[in-house]
Amino acid sequence: MNLDRNQLIDQLEDDPEIWDFIIIGGGATGLGTAVEAASRGYKTLLLEQHDFAKGTSSRSTKLVHGGVRYLRQGNVALVLEALRERGLLRKNAPHLVKNQSFIVPNYDWWEGPFYGIGLKIYDKLAGDLGLGPSENLSKEETLDYIPTLEPEDLNGGVIYYDAQFDDARLAINLLQTIFDHGGTALNYMKVTGLLKANGLVSGVTVEDQEGDHDMELQARAVINATGMFTDQIRQMDNPDASTLMQPSQGVHIVLDKSFQPGESAIMVPKTDDGRVLFAVPWHDRIIVGTTDTPLEEPALEPRATDEEIDFLLTHAARYLTKDPEPEDVLSVFAGIRPLVSPGGDDDTASISRDHTLLIDPSGLVTIAGGKWTTYRKMAEDTINEAAVVAGLDEREAITENLRLHGWLKNSEAAEPFELYGSDALSLKRIAQENEGWASQMHPNLPYTPAEVVWAARNEMARTVEDVLARRTRALLLDARASIEIADLVADLLAEELGRSEQWKNEQIATYKELANGYLLTD
Repeated sequence: MNLDRNQLIDQLEDDPEIWDFIIIGGGATGLGTAVEAASRGYKTLLLEQHDFAKGTSSRSTKLVHGGVRYLRQGNVALVLEALRERGLLRKNAPHLVKNQSFIVPNYDWWEGPFYGIGLKIYDKLAGDLGLGPSENLSKEETLDYIPTLEPEDLNGGVIYYDAQFDDARLAINLLQTIFDHGGTALNYMKVTGLLKANGLVSGVTVEDQEGDHDMELQARAVINATGMFTDQIRQMDNPDASTLMQPSQGVHIVLDKSFQPGESAIMVPKTDDGRVLFAVPWHDRIIVGTTDTPLEEPALEPRATDEEIDFLLTHAARYLTKDPEPEDVLSVFAGIRPLVSPGGDDDTASISRDHTLLIDPSGLVTIAGGKWTTYRKMAEDTINEAAVVAGLDEREAITENLRLHGWLKNSEAAEPFELYGSDALSLKRIAQENEGWASQMHPNLPYTPAEVVWAARNEMARTVEDVLARRTRALLLDARASIEIADLVADLLAEELGRSEQWKNEQIATYKELANGYLLTD
């Protein structure tokens, strides 16, 4: 498996072949679609303008779930599909996807029966792929699970089960799975235009964001899987294309585990803005989210507004005995939901996460909407259609039972590198290459120099941000601590990638500026 970006670009320039599929976009949807295509034996190339999972796909609530709120909306079909995909992902990436118990606290007498019945339906829909039965809890049992839950007016609760994961790590495993099956993927390769022959899309023009390797690449079909940037690619094909996306911003704050000790998450079914609120344990922290703010324009690096942060702090204080203050927030991150507009509905909290598959008259295939949990099904549907557009032989999908790169049933055996699954052994070997590479880089973060080196050699990490935001999750777990190790990470990367002192200094400055945007207080 060759993940050397420079070598891959050389191969692209030297080989004028036609790809079966060129997939634009390196988030969950694009990566999943590339895995789907490569695993069927199609000649597959994925191109990402920044880094893999730079956007929405590394900024989720970290849940693999059926979507309790879609049940409330009456979208049983979406819940059924998502629950099935949740079960498959639990089997195909057990090193990253874990069972998670959720408590719905009841502060009104009617909530207990209402949510108890709803979650029994949720259990039933999950069938054999269920993770555990929901149960009604007394007030005492509820507080046993979450000792820091606000006890005043608490009547009890309901416990149910979903799954939790590390989104960016799963994205990197999908990247590696593409290569495992003979596909190719490149980050920092921006698609700047679509090539056409006889009015039909026949490839792309690409601008290398790291050098002067601009190229024209040919394909039998081009797939637009760019999430919040879907409309921009469609307008490259047809400047008059209608607007498909209705982006919505979701913001999360990260708190110390002391705010919610124990293993269970809190789920509040309806907040003041109509969204579900979660407080979820993750990597020994608590993630509280999310908000729902309609946006005019998507951005690669969205920022939380003061109103969104106030909303989350206020709601967290409403349900927790220890009220979080701005100085308690270790990191704040914003993600943009790539929602498909239903037309005329401005309430983004009520828009479904069903996916939409479009084929334009030019043959451009667009996959939009959806969510992390259903990425595999989206990819399967997309390649089924795209193969017809490309005039390729129909080939059976195998991803339902395809173990993703890193698959390891007993991830405890991989300690302290459980998130890397079956790659942990190789990582441990890197840790022995140099004294100090197995030691934590910061007392508030679990990461080691070995993981930086591994990311550069085996995960196509190109920048300090790639390492601290996505290969590790340092930026989200403690933005201030991540700034304090940026110099060390830059040193390690410069050595691995053969970069200059000037590059190193620019990287450190760029990262510190970015990470400061994740802090609430100076």
